[in-house]
Formats: sequence, structure tokens, C-alpha cells
Amino acid sequence: MSDTERTLYEKDELSHPHPSTQTVTNSKITYVRLVLDQPLITPAVLNHQYEGSGTHSDPYLVTWIEGDPRNAREWPQGRKLLTTIIMAMLTLAASFVSSTYSGCRKEIMSDLNASEEVFALGLSLYVLGFALGPLFWAPLGELYGRQIIFFITYGAFTGFNAGSAGAQHIYSLVILRFFAGAFAASALTNPGGVIADMFDATHRGLAMALFAAGPFMGPVLGPIVGGFLGETHGWRWASGLTAIFSGALWIITAVFVPETHAPFLLRKRAQQLSKLTGHSYRSKLEADKSEKSAWSELAVSLTRPWALLFHEPIVLLLSLYMSITYGTLYMFFGVVPIVFQQYRGWGEGQGGLAFIGIVVGVVLAVLSSILYQRRYRRMVQKVKASGGTGSLPPEARLPMGMIGAIAMPIGLTWFAWTNYPDIHWMASISACVPFGFGMVLVFTSISAYLVDTYMAFAASALAANVVMRSAFAAAFPLFTGYMYAGLGIHWASMIPAFLTLACAPLPFLFYKWGDRIRARGKYAAAAQDFRKRMEEK
Repeated sequence: MSDTERTLYEKDELSHPHPSTQTVTNSKITYVRLVLDQPLITPAVLNHQYEGSGTHSDPYLVTWIEGDPRNAREWPQGRKLLTTIIMAMLTLAASFVSSTYSGCRKEIMSDLNASEEVFALGLSLYVLGFALGPLFWAPLGELYGRQIIFFITYGAFTGFNAGSAGAQHIYSLVILRFFAGAFAASALTNPGGVIADMFDATHRGLAMALFAAGPFMGPVLGPIVGGFLGETHGWRWASGLTAIFSGALWIITAVFVPETHAPFLLRKRAQQLSKLTGHSYRSKLEADKSEKSAWSELAVSLTRPWALLFHEPIVLLLSLYMSITYGTLYMFFGVVPIVFQQYRGWGEGQGGLAFIGIVVGVVLAVLSSILYQRRYRRMVQKVKASGGTGSLPPEARLPMGMIGAIAMPIGLTWFAWTNYPDIHWMASISACVPFGFGMVLVFTSISAYLVDTYMAFAASALAANVVMRSAFAAAFPLFTGYMYAGLGIHWASMIPAFLTLACAPLPFLFYKWGDRIRARGKYAAAAQDFRKRMEEK
């Protein structure tokens, strides 16, 4: 035990624990300690009577104690809300940086002497980084905790954003953006796991709505900010703004967000208790698992997103749906310059305002999700009143996604046939409202459904989802120009309308038969067993 650790524990009187000190509430633990001390050994934790005999063959099984400040489910609502807002901002910033670049199209191409195709790579490679990053950050977060992963990745993300602002060559800029996207990808997967750590299924809907708005609000705000800032102060200032934004969030996250992942925290606590007492302790959540090295655990974790993607039909089909949706959003970064700048003669800053329709749709979707969350809670109370546990099946998350599945193709079809230059621009922008509305409802509903279905594997399920949708988002902008040149602005705009229409039955399918499909999935069944064990504790 180090001198620092000894001082810390002596201050908490662990060397002379008082017999009457059996519970510790959140109010007795400073926020700084909650952020820095992951095992958080208090007198109550040390003196708790754990199951087992403390031997290697029969170790003490570590669980949460009553009022445990380390248990994120026990946090005050204010702390949960603050953490949720920070998680949503991390996600928004990651996606905001992706599209701020597209708002500075003319300035970057002129200053760095770049062709249209090479410029498009800057957007596609950033989003491709989104696809590759989760393969590492999600499993590493489950193995080593989410806190350290956020600190490392967002620090690197900030550094690459700053480097992009000083790039002297288009290829340097493109490469820097790829690495920025790869490190930013942790904000697209791990926040969903943090929300699952803090909230039970009954109270998770609002938090998931805030988190889900980020990947869509960020990209539509980026061209507006980048367009006006690029026109007035140059593209380097726009890139500098992204570094300032991500850097501020990096500091805020490091200061205010403690570790939340229960399996990691209980494992760390068991290890620390073993060192302090000389007895053998083990996390009860891992009691049935064989001892494995960190590398073997990492190998399993790195392959888990792929296993979920290819062996769980829920993850595969819903990821495909979200991929088409997300790809369509990123396709709009190429569509708006064509429809509003080339055909209507708008400038870049003015052209960015075309995304306001999507912004309005996103806001309406978040408000609708809040209203549905109230209905969800009433359903939970009704189940409890009838003698049940109050736990609803994951399919209860899907009704809003069913509404969104109908709204998206309507909005896209509306946009396709109102983007004539002689039709008022309000018609085209208004068409983006149902698209943005449906897009977020589908995303929110599916994200919550995946989290409720896969629980302990939520970050890996979301990682698989992010990998596929980011690959689509990286590809769509590359062929947008060719597609619009070959098909024209009307029929080219109908392609995503047809694709979203083809996927629209999926939420209805899972709402009807989701329980049967989940029962046949290896990871879905294991996650439901994990949830039951957590509820027992």
C-alpha cells in the first residue's frame, strides 16, 4: 500500500473503523474523491459482511452496499443530470466537428488548392474514423473503465483538431481529420454505456433522448457555424473553434465525470480490498467467470462488437436501418451545396441555414421523446400496481421509432419534389422538418432498445452500430455529386426516400416479435440474465 493510499484511508479512519459506521451516503463523499478514487473503500465497505469465506477457493463476493456512493444508480438526480448533459455535449461536439469542415468548402479548396474529390475525403475520412474508433474504445471502456478512455481520447481529439487548424496542405488536413474522427468516436459509444450505468430502464428514456440528439444536432449546426465563420474569419478560425470546443469539454469531463461502469468498479474494489486485508475478494458480477489475463479479456472485448453485429439479428438489422438514416444525413452535406448554392445561388453561410429545417425536426423529436417518457413511467407504475416488478420489455421503447419510420420517407419525398429553383425555398427547408423529426425518433428509439436489450454489452452493441452507420456516412458523400449529376436533383433525392421506406417496417417487426428474437440471441439472453442479477443486488 503506497504512502498516498495509506494517508487517504487513514483520513477515512479505515485503520480504526468504528463499529457503528455501517453506512455512508453520497453526501459524505467529496466530489473530488468520487472522481479520483475508483475503489472508494469506506469503513462501511471494509466492514460489510460479504458472502464467502475470504479464501482463494471461496472468496468474498463484493457487491454494492446500501447507499453506496460508488454505485451510479444511487447518485442524486442532479449529478445524473449533469453527467447526462456532459455526455450529450461530448457526442454533439464529435459530430459538430465532422460537418464544420463542409461549411468552409470554398475557402479550404482555394487556400489549399484542393480538388472537389480530395476535399470530400476530409469529410469521409473523419467519419471513417468514427467507424474504426469504436472497435477499440467501446471494449477498452468496458475493460478498463470509461473514465480513462474519455480522458485519453478526448485529449487526443482536441490535439488533432488544433493540428487541423494549422495544416498547410490538404493531405495533412485530411489525415489529421481522420485521426480526430477516430479518437472522437469514443463519444459515440461510451456515453450510451454511461447512461445505462446511471439509469434503470424506467428512467433512461429522457437521458437517451438527450444523448441521441447529439449525433444529429452536431452535424446540422456544423455547416451553419462553419459557413459563416469561414466567410468572415477564414476556415482556420472555424477549425480553431472546434479545438477550443473539444478542449473545454475535455477539461469539464475530466473534472466532473466519475467512473460509472459497475463491473469495472466492483473489480477494482475487490482488488483493493484484497490488498488491504490480505483476504481474497472478487466481484460478484464476475463470480462465475474464470480468471483471465487483461490481454485475453481485451481480445474477447475487441471481437464482441463484430460478434454482436453478425450473430445478433437485432443489432444487424437495426444498425443497417440507422446506417441508411445516418448516411442520408451526411449525404445532405453534399446535397445542400448542389440544391441551394448551385441551383439557387446562395452563399456558403446562407446555404448552411438550409439545415435549420433539420434542427427544428430534431428539437421537436426530443420534446416528443420527453412526453413519451412520461407515458413510459405511467406504464411502469401500472405494472407495479398490478403486482409486477415494474420492468417493461425493451419493445416498449419502439413506438416512437415507429412514428419516426413513417415520418422520414414522407419528408425525403417532400424534399425531392420541392427543390426546383422556381419553388419557394421554404418548401424544401420545411420538408427537412419531418426528416429530422423522424430521424431522431428512430435513432433514440433504437438506441434505447439496444441498451435495454444488451445492458452490460450496451457499449459493444452501440459500437457495432456506430461502425456500420459511420461506414455508410463516410461512403454517401463520395457518390452524392455523381448521383445528382446522373439522376438530377429530384430522382437522386428519391433514392434515400426509397431506402428509408424499405426499412420502415423494422420497428414494427421488432415490436411484434422482438421477445422471440431476443430469446434466440446469445448476447441478448445473457444481458437479460445480467439485469436480473443486478436487480437482485
